Amino acid sequence: MTQLIDVDRIDPVVRELGDRFRAAGHEISLVGGPVRDLFLGRSSPDLDFTTDARPDDIVAVIASWADAWWEIGRAFGTIGMRRRGLTLEVTTYRAEAYDPDSRKPVVAFGSSLTEDLSRRDFTVNAMALRLPTFDLVDPFGGIRDLRERRLRTPGSPESSFADDPLRMMRAARFASQLMLTVDDDVMAAMRAMADRIDIVSAERVREELVRLIRGRDPRAGIDLLVSTGLADRILPEVSALRLETDEHHRHKDVYEHSLTVLEQAIELESGPDGPVPGPDFVLRFAALMHDVGKPATRRFEAGGAVSFRHHDVVGAKLTERRMRALRFDNDTIKAVVHLVELHMRFYGYGEAGWTDSAVRRYVTDAGDSLERLHRLTRSDVTTRNRRKAERLAFAYDDLEQRIADLADQEELAAIRPDLNGTDIMRILGIPPGPVVGRAYQYLLGLRMDRGPLAVDEAERLLRAWWDEQPR
Repeated sequence: MTQLIDVDRIDPVVRELGDRFRAAGHEISLVGGPVRDLFLGRSSPDLDFTTDARPDDIVAVIASWADAWWEIGRAFGTIGMRRRGLTLEVTTYRAEAYDPDSRKPVVAFGSSLTEDLSRRDFTVNAMALRLPTFDLVDPFGGIRDLRERRLRTPGSPESSFADDPLRMMRAARFASQLMLTVDDDVMAAMRAMADRIDIVSAERVREELVRLIRGRDPRAGIDLLVSTGLADRILPEVSALRLETDEHHRHKDVYEHSLTVLEQAIELESGPDGPVPGPDFVLRFAALMHDVGKPATRRFEAGGAVSFRHHDVVGAKLTERRMRALRFDNDTIKAVVHLVELHMRFYGYGEAGWTDSAVRRYVTDAGDSLERLHRLTRSDVTTRNRRKAERLAFAYDDLEQRIADLADQEELAAIRPDLNGTDIMRILGIPPGPVVGRAYQYLLGLRMDRGPLAVDEAERLLRAWWDEQPR
């Protein structure tokens, strides 16, 4: 079956590695995701191999050949290396299982390639190419499942997920990334075993979630997490968006709305040289989370209206709490939360209009998030009322044009008061302290309201403000 792939696409380093192991009397195969991706026409930056050689034997084979090698994964039977710019990992055949009460896998070395493949997560990853001949080994029908776009496990899904509960998250990631349809028995096992995800470290869950969100169809992955109950454990704020529908249909389905916003935000991502190159996790995750404050703020008003006052503020707090629980880094948390907090700022612009001062504040408050905020705000329009959608689009077009016009006149992205802290202390004859900060904020407000001021005018206004301050 090797005619199914173009062996010439495989880097010569792979064959070299196979030759070395065969010369040493060991088996070795390219395995898992890299093999799957060869059949999908995708490239894999990292290459994984499996062998009957034990870690000491692996080191003996590659030590003089690799440009660099490391043994951080030795306890799991893995030796990593670099060769001519490629990263390769060679792992001893193994069986792996989770202790019910442990986050760490219990590793036992296996004795054959087929046994090793049987312990892998899904059939599409349970394929290997024996080296150096490139003979395909596919005992569980991975090629067939790729053709049929199906996601199955080599054995029972219950056994696979017991070995590593993170595989349930991985199923959702593959639904997004590879656009595979998860088999019914796999979904049933995910529902039955959803609580097992609790033993997996937050860091591992986070990495799978990021890959899911950055996939080709994150809606499919999120839907799978929600429908199986996994989201109740790792993203309960998203599950909670499925507000019960009242009989008079006085509000839209917030969950479906959020998924539509996510899809529309993806469509607005730019190319690699644009301002928001996709796939952009920050924009996508903010789109998914932007309305998570609605369940906690929903109120039924007189006359049948439904309100969600301050859901942006509440949602920002919920988003930050969830991202910290998933161990995201501070910069990513700050970027996502900032967008959630600002996503309602635009509404009302079309009706009331904004002064130049309000436009300046919008740009300044958005800061580095402005381009993402443009896209999130536009994506948040999911109404079926064409006239309303057109009115909102026109209003945002107008706002962007005003931002551009003001940017031509002044450096909006870096608005500062016309006097700095040193100037303030000199003019008022005061030392560093809180009063300098208050004066700075006063001058910044002037800058927002009036635009650039001459230095002498700024000084005059500062002295007038100072004369009014209590001593």
